[in-house]
Amino acid sequence: MDGVVMTEILALIPARGGSKGIPRKNIRSFAGYPLIAWSIAAAKQSGSVTRIIVSTDDEEIAAAAREWGAETPFMRPAELAQDKTLDLPVFEHALKWLAENENYKPDVLIQLRPTSPIRPRDLVDDAVRILLEHKDADCVRGVVPAGQNPFKMWRFNGEDKPMKPLLEVDGVAEPYNAPRQILPPVYWQTGHIDAIRASAILQKHSLTGDKVYPLIIDPRYTVDIDNLSDWAKYEALVYSGLEMVPPGKPRRPMPEKIKMIICDFDGVVTDNRVWTDQDGREMVAASRSDSMRVAELRARGVEVMILSSEVNSVVAARAKKMGVEAVHGVGILKKGEALKQLLAAKKVDASRVVFVGNDFNDLPCFEIAGWAVAVADAYPEVARAADFVLSKPGGHGAVRELCEMVLKNM
Repeated sequence: MDGVVMTEILALIPARGGSKGIPRKNIRSFAGYPLIAWSIAAAKQSGSVTRIIVSTDDEEIAAAAREWGAETPFMRPAELAQDKTLDLPVFEHALKWLAENENYKPDVLIQLRPTSPIRPRDLVDDAVRILLEHKDADCVRGVVPAGQNPFKMWRFNGEDKPMKPLLEVDGVAEPYNAPRQILPPVYWQTGHIDAIRASAILQKHSLTGDKVYPLIIDPRYTVDIDNLSDWAKYEALVYSGLEMVPPGKPRRPMPEKIKMIICDFDGVVTDNRVWTDQDGREMVAASRSDSMRVAELRARGVEVMILSSEVNSVVAARAKKMGVEAVHGVGILKKGEALKQLLAAKKVDASRVVFVGNDFNDLPCFEIAGWAVAVADAYPEVARAADFVLSKPGGHGAVRELCEMVLKNM
């Protein structure tokens, strides 16, 4: 509209290619999506952000960024993509390049670090709102209540020297001996978000400026991926039911009442390999442990079944050994229809059904079932479509893992 001055807000996502802690981490699959896609998604769903750019030195990361909806108008120089490179020169480079090559000069920059991928839905817009509401603010930084109290921390001067308290508190002689309740509240900065005025970067040569306002984040979202053990732990958080900004459709929680678990055969009950002898007879590899909890589920009103495209006696033989019913030979393109017919015949509501799959032909069943589950080694597209991804691969205890989850939830 005439007379309205728009605030130009650039989301800038730094993602270098040379990570050593977790090689190629920015494009490594995190809960079914490249890690960088989570930060791009947070920017895309914001009503405030007007442009999204990924700053990277790596062509593969750049391609992934474009695939998930960000721009890569420039490549970051190698000297700004080292292990010890600070954030400030990366942002200064981006602002300089955009001004010189596009005459583009944003008012506010949003930093979304890929290593903190799990974010509340309103996080970006809340940070922008706080920044714009306070004219003196140079920056808004995401913080959570500190897990460890620094008033009870010490400066270490060597094993043969006395320690000194890290901090002092007015009116409290020995804060390290004081109850936590009387000590000042302390917050820890996370990597979720920084909203920064461009003037703080360009004029004060700082990524925060002098006046830094807080955006207090629910501590359940405290995520900072630094190593592979962090990776597994925080992937589990994705499937916990915590509301967040996903790159794809929101994941559904496990149904409260489950009546049926239906498993694909190849790649779920088996490890997806097959041995064929000279007469065409096939053998597959499966885990004996998968059948261990089936009887317990049945006793508690949950039926376990196999639904397979395969026309092979090995399916029926394995199902019999597991003590479950098998429907097989349904055809690779008719699996969804076969599932609908099965549920109609059994008079089971689809919302109370769990389907476990690993490959493209399982996707129609994912759309029908109330909860879609993928094995750990499912194809990426299948993992993305799933509501939950198991930690075990097909044929190596994936079915048992799911059975135990359902039993625990009952």
